[in-house]
Amino acid sequence: MKRLLSTLLCGIAAVPLAMAAQAEEAQLPRTMIWTSYDLGSSGYAEASAIANAIMKKYNTRVRIVPSGTSIGRLLPVTTDKAQYGFLANEAYFASEGTFDFAVPSWGPQDIRIALGKPAANALAVAADAGIKTPYDLKGKRIGYVKGNPSVNVKQDAYLAFAGLTRDDIEVVWYGSYAALKDAVIQNQIDGYSSVTTSGNMREIEASPRGLSYMEYPPDDKEGWEKLKAVASFFEPMRETRGAGLSEDNPKNLIGVRYPMITTYARTSDDEVYNLVKAIDSVYEDFKDSTSTGIDWELARAGRPPADGPWHDGTIRLMKERGLWRPEDQAWHEERLARLEKVIEAWGNAQEEFNVYREEEAKKGNKIDPETAWEPFWEDYRTKHLTVGG
Repeated sequence: MKRLLSTLLCGIAAVPLAMAAQAEEAQLPRTMIWTSYDLGSSGYAEASAIANAIMKKYNTRVRIVPSGTSIGRLLPVTTDKAQYGFLANEAYFASEGTFDFAVPSWGPQDIRIALGKPAANALAVAADAGIKTPYDLKGKRIGYVKGNPSVNVKQDAYLAFAGLTRDDIEVVWYGSYAALKDAVIQNQIDGYSSVTTSGNMREIEASPRGLSYMEYPPDDKEGWEKLKAVASFFEPMRETRGAGLSEDNPKNLIGVRYPMITTYARTSDDEVYNLVKAIDSVYEDFKDSTSTGIDWELARAGRPPADGPWHDGTIRLMKERGLWRPEDQAWHEERLARLEKVIEAWGNAQEEFNVYREEEAKKGNKIDPETAWEPFWEDYRTKHLTVGG
């Protein structure tokens, strides 16, 4: 009886200790720097809302550095001038070493996702452009951004849904993502890719041209097959939130994760664990700051799928909260194995490329790595990797 009583008392005493450990405040650095999309984007608004909530509760200062290009958002994280990037699908391209990240100075990046908010994306077009379905895009003016594959590839996928390519439209290039909104309003282009909840979409909706979204019906299997051949990370998503949308006016759009709080594998588990814990602790303070802020709920934003493997610091907290499922772990392990395979392939391809250059040099042929490497790498990927897998 004494032994039983002792066991019960020990168990009762352990409960407050466990609760105290879980309730312990997150420990954050005095300052943090994050990168995000341009001012006016939903990514910047989301980052700002989270940063403001953190700064009110914790003795830390967060500075957000906006950029209109994928490289501009990831480079500060790569060089340790920023700790985290609120990224879009450039996270996927960076992990695969494709598009802007296929150049010799980049290659596949060993990134990790700390949190990734579910979001709807669409090819947003001016209502007066006469674009009702993806098939109506032929001959229309669509804005593309130099150095921003996240936007450009999405738009290529939207075209592919209708069996179109860039050759079927008028491609108009811009130097930053922020320029596209004004270009639509000023009737220089007819549309571009965006999440539905950004301030830019509200401005287009309120402009004389108005705002419209084309739908991508989930039951159009052929269209979705063509679309996913370009961007395998897309999924159907029915959206009711954002400019021009409501419960009474939903649209079948594209499901992605955006923004994704991204860092490198080298970032310590404790640092990421504490950041995610801090964001979760202020969730009630920022969830109503934007129309989709509620989607940062840990149970949704803290688990796969996303554009890269999850960070161990996030997994640690998710397990602590009882939110990490076996299927989450299986997805993470598969995605991590894929990333490791791509990184290994990059190294092997570089070795083969150097041998190829030496052999050609013996023949008197000079191979310029700046122009020859990317097609060599793409060919190597095709032969040795399941592209987009």
